[in-house]
Amino acid sequence: MKVLVLHGPNLARLGARDPAHYGRRTLAEIDNLVQSRGAELGLQVECFQCNSEGGLIDYLELEAQSASGIVINPGALTHYGLSLRDALESIDLPIIEVHLSNIYARETFRHRSVIAPVATGQISGFGWRSYLAALELMAQLLGDEQPSVTER
Repeated sequence: MKVLVLHGPNLARLGARDPAHYGRRTLAEIDNLVQSRGAELGLQVECFQCNSEGGLIDYLELEAQSASGIVINPGALTHYGLSLRDALESIDLPIIEVHLSNIYARETFRHRSVIAPVATGQISGFGWRSYLAALELMAQLLGDEQPSVTER
């Protein structure tokens, strides 16, 4: 089962950008951890980062049809990315919104997510571990969709 892991604007600067909020791991390190854990869970993980909303939407339009689930850290698009929200809403897959920092413990403008209403769930505040928690939950969600032996 393929799971798309999308990273929004400025996340390519992880490791250098505001380590107090986002930690010291680089995006490449996080992607490696995510892909390793995904393999352990039996998931094929494809990671993609883009600084533009349109680029994320284009990627979703190309790849979502062959995916089983989506993990997304929309970055600042969390708060105003209505086109991204609409694209995600149109995809009939489990979607887990992820944030490295606890967006509800930061500036007030960060407390509102336009993505949350179309996501299956949200994980925030656990740094790079937020991605691993999302993969664990995604594997469970996808496992729950498989018919049991008695249902086949």
